[in-house]
Amino acid sequence: MNAIQFIIQILIVSVLIFFISGRLIGSNVNILKRILSVCISVSFTTFIFWYTYIRGTNFSFYTVDSVVNVATLLWVGSMLLISMLIYLFFELFDPIALDENNGRGAGKKSLIKRLIGYWRHQKRLRNVLKIAVTNGITRTMKYARNRDSDRELAIALRDTLEQCGGIFIKFGQVLSTRKELFSPVFIEELEKLQQNVTQLNEGQVQMILQQNLPGEIDEVFSYFSKKPLAAASIGQVHKAILRSTNEQVVVKILRPQVKEIMREDLSILIEFANWVSNRSQWAENLGFRGLAEGFAASLREEIDFNIEARNMIQIHNVLKNSQLKVTIPKVYDQYSNENVLVMGLAKGHSISTQHLFDNGDSKKIAETLLFTYLEQALVSGIFHADPHPGNIYYDGKTDTITLLDFGAVCRLSSSQQEGLKLFFIGIQQRDASILFDGISLLVKNKNDVDRHDLEQAISQIILKISYVDRIQTDELVYSIFTVIRDFGLQFYPSVNVALRVVVTLDGTLRIIERTFNIFEEAKVFSNNYLKQAFKKPFKEPFATKDRLEEELALILPNLRKIPRRVDQLFKRVEDGKVILHHDIFSDKNNAKFITQLFSKFVLLLVGITFGIISVALLAISQLINTAYAIYLNTAAYLGLFLCAILLVRLSIQAIRDMKRIE
Repeated sequence: MNAIQFIIQILIVSVLIFFISGRLIGSNVNILKRILSVCISVSFTTFIFWYTYIRGTNFSFYTVDSVVNVATLLWVGSMLLISMLIYLFFELFDPIALDENNGRGAGKKSLIKRLIGYWRHQKRLRNVLKIAVTNGITRTMKYARNRDSDRELAIALRDTLEQCGGIFIKFGQVLSTRKELFSPVFIEELEKLQQNVTQLNEGQVQMILQQNLPGEIDEVFSYFSKKPLAAASIGQVHKAILRSTNEQVVVKILRPQVKEIMREDLSILIEFANWVSNRSQWAENLGFRGLAEGFAASLREEIDFNIEARNMIQIHNVLKNSQLKVTIPKVYDQYSNENVLVMGLAKGHSISTQHLFDNGDSKKIAETLLFTYLEQALVSGIFHADPHPGNIYYDGKTDTITLLDFGAVCRLSSSQQEGLKLFFIGIQQRDASILFDGISLLVKNKNDVDRHDLEQAISQIILKISYVDRIQTDELVYSIFTVIRDFGLQFYPSVNVALRVVVTLDGTLRIIERTFNIFEEAKVFSNNYLKQAFKKPFKEPFATKDRLEEELALILPNLRKIPRRVDQLFKRVEDGKVILHHDIFSDKNNAKFITQLFSKFVLLLVGITFGIISVALLAISQLINTAYAIYLNTAAYLGLFLCAILLVRLSIQAIRDMKRIE
């Protein structure tokens, strides 16, 4: 047989292997992986077969009697099995998650791009870890419990974050606000982190606006300031005037490529946090991994201005019926999207401005700011999560406070709201039992801790703040976090954010009024709120009457059915027809899960059975010397082949199940 005929036959066999392996592997098979696995399998098996069997012979796929050679069957079977094994290898190392139908979503990168991205990712990660080791961060963390080494560890952490640059510097800046977690030494060092941000040039700004505005820039704005009001690592802000309404607005622009850069660096930051936590009990107890994950989740929201616009609308609706003079800038949806946010211009000045409150009642302004946060957090459960002075403006002419920057908001469940109320009351009344009740609603795994022991630890904290004129909020919250960690508990992520907001807000309030006591004033808010809630039915009798009628209208049909249902229940009990019954197959998802699990189990048993029988046949064939031994060997090898096929198919499906998106 000449070479051309041999190549043609190889191609025909390759096509058959391609289709057969696809059917055996299952549905939604990646075409590129199938082609690659078949090419590798055919090339490898052909070389081995040629080198060990064909070389020097006049080989043909068929015998003289036009029957397929046994060697040919072995060769083709090897091609099929090896191609499936290679596909299994590709599935195992493919990082892409699958949907419920084993399909891939749109927009996934090609294999080559993923390999390039993986190489860049690993190179960046190695560089970050090298910087950390060079600065001695792992060495100093081993002695983190020793207070004398706090300064050395803080410097090592700051140097590492600073030299890594980008997202790591921003992460360090966020950590510098976590006074409830880190000692003053760490806060002092982390506050030294500075990120040099270059402003976008006019061409970049114009290109972003042209790509995202519904019309030309001149058609949307009658005036647009080329000089930004502020520039940050995520974007920058410009002042403008709308042509249609002549309103002054602020235009927030997302930096180009910031999403891709942050996506890459955030994954590296989380890997770095895992690496640090695995090598340091101090970092593990601190929740360093959780801090990085929380920072990443928050930053992913900040780089989508649609989320910020939605947050602003939510808080605006929360404050709509409030009696407090607090406003949220208006969002112009028709001009905003994920890359550009157009909102109303805030009146007044940042509360960090010197002498802003010289001619006003600073305590009243501080009360208004505190009360609006308590109203948002404890009544509605959603509140602005970044109350540093730069995000709070005060207009002395209208005596109005404006909240800015809603890239981050916090949401609390009803039980967490109740826990936060008890938290404030317990601190104000110096009552450890009330504080424990509040904390128990804010932490995970509360049932694993002895109440008496935790109350004793809380009592020690309360004694530290007793008989003093001023409570240091950051020190108090830091002490509570320490106790919670010592008892192996964890606050819920949203509660972590809420307590951080309390610490940040306390610092902001003290800028307005130095002697302001956040816990005493929280008691005033609580009393006023209870009074208003008690008086509301009398102030609004018609609204209360309508609400009662609505509730009764919902309840009345069920109330009318109760006597008949009770009578029916007693009759069924008397007749012995009441049987407790629960059918897991009544739920469609449960039935599907059980069916799939059972089918996989059956396939596994069949594959193992083929394997056991085949091994037994091989053993028997070795004991007999008759012609039947050849047939036994053939059947045994066929059984082993089928066993391998089934096990590979199950392995591929198991890998897909692990990667399937919930």
